[in-house]
Amino acid sequence: MSVAELRSTRATVRSGYLDPTAPAAVQIEPGDTVRYLDTWTHWGNEAVYGMSFADREPLRHRYPKGPYSMVGPVEIAGAAPGDVVECAVLDLRTIDWGWNSFPHGVGALPDDFAEPYVHYFRFDDARTGTDYTHGVRLPLRPMIGVLGVEPGGDEVSAITAGPWGGNLVLPELGVGASVFLPVRRPRARVWLGDIHARQAEGVVDQTGIETAAERIDIRYALHRRVPLDAPLVETATHWVRFGFADSLDDALVACLRGTIAWLAAVTDLSPSEAYALCSMAVDFRVTQYANQTASAYSATPPKTVHAMIPKDVFDSRASAAVGAWLRGGS
Repeated sequence: MSVAELRSTRATVRSGYLDPTAPAAVQIEPGDTVRYLDTWTHWGNEAVYGMSFADREPLRHRYPKGPYSMVGPVEIAGAAPGDVVECAVLDLRTIDWGWNSFPHGVGALPDDFAEPYVHYFRFDDARTGTDYTHGVRLPLRPMIGVLGVEPGGDEVSAITAGPWGGNLVLPELGVGASVFLPVRRPRARVWLGDIHARQAEGVVDQTGIETAAERIDIRYALHRRVPLDAPLVETATHWVRFGFADSLDDALVACLRGTIAWLAAVTDLSPSEAYALCSMAVDFRVTQYANQTASAYSATPPKTVHAMIPKDVFDSRASAAVGAWLRGGS
């Protein structure tokens, strides 16, 4: 297994979208690791520390497809529709600063705040924490906001999410997590962007602590003929599924139905038993309350709910069966 380095450059970055016409940034074999070096901040790396909101606003209009500096694509030899790519996050070190911001007209409270807001953070050398204001200190929990394969067809906005992955913004998507993505087109063509130093579930003002990375290591494994229909995240303690929709009600229902169907497929539970288990043991959480209808961007992220399926309610045989299903035929 080898390590391929991928730097963010004008050739390897697309601002706000996954580009099906882009040449491969790197080509790897299954099991190889990609080391992403010096990923960019938003708006083509034009976001800089201390920039006023007035200076930032023209950037939002200059990049109408979205703010995220997406680096890729990573092509994986032999990947084909019907396969699953497992993206294991091995290492993630952010740059030394970040920000939180919201313009008027976005977030869960689009009309409550007349003035835009931006706050910049400096991180400690170990990247363990940062001071906010009025005695508040925030531990850092770096994570990847956008990770996805190309869905096929025309370009797709990195603001959106769906069966291909995309704007998942899951706080658990940091070191130690694996993201399973159903391959939609040959060689998978994986894109990455939108690094956060930390983020709360819900992302109610539309941003966490936005930042970039000095380095991210991701190992890409290929699993053949896995009938996974949507992105799934695995951590040491949970399996995580998603529901995407235009409303939180519909996102919850989509997530619940998908979770029931998946549990019935990978365990011995019947759909009725899986539904009951969801009510007893599975936490359904708001991933993001997305509202950018008053923004400069041409796409709106979905409202997203995720299901936290605890591993510890399954015995070793059942847990092993789930792992084998996810990695079947690899």
